[in-house]
Amino acid sequence: MGKGFFQVPTAINEPIKSYAPGTPEREEVLQQYNAYYNGKVEVPLYIGSEEIKTGNTKPMSPPHEHQHVVGHYHLAEKKHVEQAISNCLEARKAWADLTWEQRAAIFLKAAELIAGPYRAKMNAATMLAQSKNIFQAEIDSACEIVDFLRFNVEYMSQIYGEQPESAEGIWNRVEYRPLEGFVYAITPFNFTAIAGNLPASAAMMGNVVVWKPSDSQIFSAKVIVDVFKEAGLPDGVINVVYGDPVMISDTILSSPDFSGIHFTGSTHVFKELWKQIGNNIHNYKTYPRIVGETGGKDFIIAHPTAKPKQVATAITRGAFEFQGQKCSAASRVYLPKSTANEILDLVKADIASFNKPGSPADMSNFITAVIHEGSFDKLAKYIEQAKADSNAEIIAGGGYDKSVGYFIEPTVILTTDPKYTTMCTELFGPVVTVYIYEDADWSKTLELVDGTSEYALTGAVLSADRYAIDEATKALQNCAGNFYINDKPTGAVVGQQPFGGARASGTNDKAGSMQNLLRWVSPRLIKETFVTPEDYRYPFLG
Repeated sequence: MGKGFFQVPTAINEPIKSYAPGTPEREEVLQQYNAYYNGKVEVPLYIGSEEIKTGNTKPMSPPHEHQHVVGHYHLAEKKHVEQAISNCLEARKAWADLTWEQRAAIFLKAAELIAGPYRAKMNAATMLAQSKNIFQAEIDSACEIVDFLRFNVEYMSQIYGEQPESAEGIWNRVEYRPLEGFVYAITPFNFTAIAGNLPASAAMMGNVVVWKPSDSQIFSAKVIVDVFKEAGLPDGVINVVYGDPVMISDTILSSPDFSGIHFTGSTHVFKELWKQIGNNIHNYKTYPRIVGETGGKDFIIAHPTAKPKQVATAITRGAFEFQGQKCSAASRVYLPKSTANEILDLVKADIASFNKPGSPADMSNFITAVIHEGSFDKLAKYIEQAKADSNAEIIAGGGYDKSVGYFIEPTVILTTDPKYTTMCTELFGPVVTVYIYEDADWSKTLELVDGTSEYALTGAVLSADRYAIDEATKALQNCAGNFYINDKPTGAVVGQQPFGGARASGTNDKAGSMQNLLRWVSPRLIKETFVTPEDYRYPFLG
């Protein structure tokens, strides 16, 4: 059979559809949404070739209508997790040996399926399960996951093409082996694309994976599994389990074949997993790779020269899109005294123009529900505290209601204390806190921004003064892994803005980049000598 050095299709970003009234994509996604809403799906565990129904189930309900049940998922027992590990290790023998272009073809096909026949299914599932409006679903569960798959294939080919120099008479070559063992992928509720990418990026490089999606994302995770199956992913390469996260993690992290974790979630959980891996280090066959993206307390700082309307739009979009449930969402804002009132009046006007939070099936809704009751209760507590505190004032929103769905009004808190609780604590909801600084204190405020949060994920500066932009870029270099100039701090695009942060925000391995894929391979250098020496003596010996 002929072989060759294969050039993969050039990756391009998937175009975003408009879903404007009267467009075919709008009608198609609403039809699919209604089909899911009126149906009842049963989600099994996916272990090897089996779809396991344990009989121990939990319901799935839309956050915006929490009494309505759209299906059930089955919970794993310890034996099922052990079975998933065993299936991974058995599947690894053939998967790791499969030529890279065959692996690439599977994930390229998955990208085309999502861009085409599965687009409405992916988006409708994300709208229903995670309460995203259609635009937020489109940029996530259609465009971003397609971009991850396409660009990662291109990056994979570039990695394999990176080879060392060879001196005369020898040939040096590097093969990029998958990790020895299996990878554990833990994915969040807030991005369907991340849920698909974390297991897929490791699998693409020849690894096998046990994947535990968030309990709040299982509905759309099933659609991802359906896509991977139709794309031809062999059984056992990605095994999917749901249930008690402590039991699942304890079982996986106790296996000597555990070789890496790909994680997106809370900082506390990630640190606990890291500690657990460290405590188990003597049990492992290899040093596990630990890759994680966690929380954020992301900022916007406006210079006095910034245009108020631009700052207001950055706040409105950055803080309130997807109900502030992006790890990159703007949640603390620093405004100059000279323009603060104008900016805040514009933000309040934006909020007043929103419909009341409601279902994403009503496409006039910019804001829908937060993910679950625990999130709702946490946010309500901070809102009530702000109402009671003398150094804080709610200047917009502040209402909430969970009788039908977990609805929190977009809320703006104004504080006189730059270290006020909601300026420092990650809330993960549609609540933004504003501190007003004296114009002359610009440089001091930059120091304040840098020193306020344990996180370092995203941040933004808005200014018309290039010297101020340069100063901010330097002063804030360590407190944002993704730094935005004259833009909101959200919306990283695969292939354009590799995403990740440092400090308590994670390992900064940049999802959607070559850096991330390199974490899932273990290079082996092969040196071949063509004329092998037959005498130990070197010339210096005479």
